[in-house]
Amino acid sequence: MDKTIDILLATYNGEKYVQEQIESILNQSYQNIHLIISDDCSKDNTRKILKQYEQNERITIYYQPQNLGYIKNFEFLISKVENEIYMLSDQDDIWLSEKVEKTYETLKNENADFVFGDLKVVNQDLEEIYPSFNDYMLLSRKIKKYLHTKYLNYLYNCVTGCTIMSKKSFIKYFMPIPNSSKYVAHDYWMALMISLNGKLAYVPEKYILYRQHGDNEIGTEKISHKFKQFKQVRELFINVKLGVFSTYVENNDKFPKPIQELNQKALDYFNMLTKKKRFNFKDWKVFHTLYKHETCSYYVLNFVIMNMPLLGTGLFKIRYAVLKMLGKRK
Repeated sequence: MDKTIDILLATYNGEKYVQEQIESILNQSYQNIHLIISDDCSKDNTRKILKQYEQNERITIYYQPQNLGYIKNFEFLISKVENEIYMLSDQDDIWLSEKVEKTYETLKNENADFVFGDLKVVNQDLEEIYPSFNDYMLLSRKIKKYLHTKYLNYLYNCVTGCTIMSKKSFIKYFMPIPNSSKYVAHDYWMALMISLNGKLAYVPEKYILYRQHGDNEIGTEKISHKFKQFKQVRELFINVKLGVFSTYVENNDKFPKPIQELNQKALDYFNMLTKKKRFNFKDWKVFHTLYKHETCSYYVLNFVIMNMPLLGTGLFKIRYAVLKMLGKRK
C-alpha cells in the first residue's frame, strides 16, 4: 500500500478559495493522504466552510484560539506531522491532479530529503499571468546551477512553500522556525536548513495554479517597482539583508562554523552600509563572497546599490524617466 502523506494546509480568511483548494487536494491521483488544516482565527466564513469537512476521515482540522501569523501557523502544522512524508499547502491555489504523485516520485527517484517545484501564475479567475513563476522571478538559472549546494537558498529564497514535500526526519534541523524578520519566511528557512543537512530535488513541471488575487500574504509583486526614489530601493535592499543575516546570527548554532563567521561579517557589512550615503569602499570582499554566485548583471546592480549610492541615484533617475515614457511606471 502507498505511504500516507500528510498535507499541511494553513488557512486565514480564505472563504473565497479554500473550498476549491481542499477539493483539488482530495481529488489527487495519489489518494493516500492525510490533510491537516489549521485555521488561524479567521474572521470570515472560512471556519464555516471547514466544518463541512470535519467528518471526512482523511482530514484533521485545528481551530486556533488566537491569531498566530502564517509562519507560526505553519510551525504548528509541522508539529502535527504524523507520517514520514509531508507537504505544505496554501489556501488559495489549485493543485493539479498529479501534484502529489509526481512530487513523491521525484523524492523517491532522486533519493531526496526535500523537493520543491515551479508554478503557473494565474489570476483570481485562473487565467494565466505567467507560465513560470521561477522564470518570472529570475530564479530558474540559480536553481539549475546551485540546486545541490548551500548557495541555492543562502542569499535569498528560491523555494516557494506551497510546492514543498519533505521528510519528517529532517524537521529537527529547522524547528523552531524563526519569526523575528518578515524577510525570512518558513519556506526560506526550511530549504536553507535542509540544504545544509540533506539533499534537495526540483520539479520543473508546474503542478500548481498559483493564484494572485490582491490579498496574498506572499506573491509575485516586486515591491521596489513602486518606488520613485533610489534611496527607497537602497533602504529596502539593505533592510532585507539585515533581516536575513540578523536571523542567521540569532540562530548561528544551526550553521557550520565557516558560515557562522560569514553570517556575522555580512550582518556587520549591511549595518555599516546604513551609514554610507554616497560611496562605500570598505569590506568589498564580504560583498563579493555573498554575491559571487549570482549573474553578472545581478552582481553589478547590487554592487552599485550597496556601495555606490551616489552613482546609483543618477542611473535610477534616467531609468525611471525612460520607463515612465514607456508607460511602465506611473
